[in-house]
Amino acid sequence: MFFERPDAGETAVLVHVDFHDEQAREDPGEFLELVRSAGAEPATLLTASRQRPDSRTFIGSGKLEELRAMLAAHHAELVIFNHSLSPSQERNLEHELKCRVLDRTGLILDIFAQRARTHEGKLQVELAQLEYMSTRLVRGWTHLERQKGGIGLRGPGETQLETDRRLLRGRIKSIHKRLDKVRSQRQQNRRARSRAEIHSVSLVGYTNAGKSTLFNALTNANVYAADQLFATLDPTLRRLEIEDVGPVVMADTVGFIRHLPHKLVEAFQATLQEATEATLLVHVIDAADPDRDLNVEQVDHVLKEIGADSVPVLKVMNKIDRLDSAARIERDGQGIPDVVWLSAQQGQGLELLHEALTERLANDVIGFSLTLLPEQGKLRAGLHELNAVREERFDEQGHSVLDVRLPRRDFNQLMAQLGERANTYLPEALRESDEW
Repeated sequence: MFFERPDAGETAVLVHVDFHDEQAREDPGEFLELVRSAGAEPATLLTASRQRPDSRTFIGSGKLEELRAMLAAHHAELVIFNHSLSPSQERNLEHELKCRVLDRTGLILDIFAQRARTHEGKLQVELAQLEYMSTRLVRGWTHLERQKGGIGLRGPGETQLETDRRLLRGRIKSIHKRLDKVRSQRQQNRRARSRAEIHSVSLVGYTNAGKSTLFNALTNANVYAADQLFATLDPTLRRLEIEDVGPVVMADTVGFIRHLPHKLVEAFQATLQEATEATLLVHVIDAADPDRDLNVEQVDHVLKEIGADSVPVLKVMNKIDRLDSAARIERDGQGIPDVVWLSAQQGQGLELLHEALTERLANDVIGFSLTLLPEQGKLRAGLHELNAVREERFDEQGHSVLDVRLPRRDFNQLMAQLGERANTYLPEALRESDEW
């Protein structure tokens, strides 16, 4: 660490304040899950109601005395606030309580630090932590005066605080360079997929909505999935075969949360870029969560913040086994799949999701019957190789009659390889003369 501070203990006293402003309110139940996900043991919860935060200690002198008594009663060494604190408020609280104080942003960063597994994930977490720490350095060095200048040097020398800030700036700059390289590599991979006309689907949603469980069920992957907040941090890409579409790249992304720290969104820009450039977003929603509408609003807010609000969305209402609800597809006014109700854990409705993905992605699939002469064996073999033949039979003259279904682009490419015009074989209704 760059500065000294009290060690964190596992037993924590939690503080939650209800503000009159709806936008500033936090969910105490979600706060409890965050604390447990971080590995702390909540001893008790101090609640308060205020019009606005106290500028010095956030909670005021009366509640501060209650908090001091709770710490002594439970022998706790850590206080966690369900709110973002200013550096001065944290410093004042630690001075008054003589223990470590952590706010909501620091708590989320701590969870992210535990979950990061890949090199990229660790870099992103470290960047967010350093950005967060840079505004709080001064509290660690209030007991120091200036460093003495070395022998033969003029002036008082550099303060320890200035030294730390310089080291922080250097490390932040270094991480930004490395993340820019990661972002560039991801961009190259996306361009390659785009050239190959491979669709990409990103799973997004509120944390603990069941994204990783659904991802594992669809792709037979072995991504870590648990009933805890931010179980997934590092992005995972897998190949998924969709009927009438072919191979699709599916991405499992980090979950969102109310009042997700802006610096955290910035740090994870390289990861979240998968969502901004996806062909389709699958928004996974915990259908059994009483706050699901608020969670949906928050996800929409973060998607707008990262520039992914223009990407088409298919909503998935997960965990219907907790509602005793049936698996089904809901369609919009044009008959396009809009919402799929399923249970990823129980495997209910997964075939309906495949059906909805097919309809949303296979927007240019053509199906028709084709009669081929014996000398047109290359075309017949090519269609079989593309797995486009649904049924084959022979007429009285011995000609092959094929019922085919495939993406138009695959048929066009096959015709180009054979040196023939696609319009020659397509029914009148499927011909697009301006394309050939």
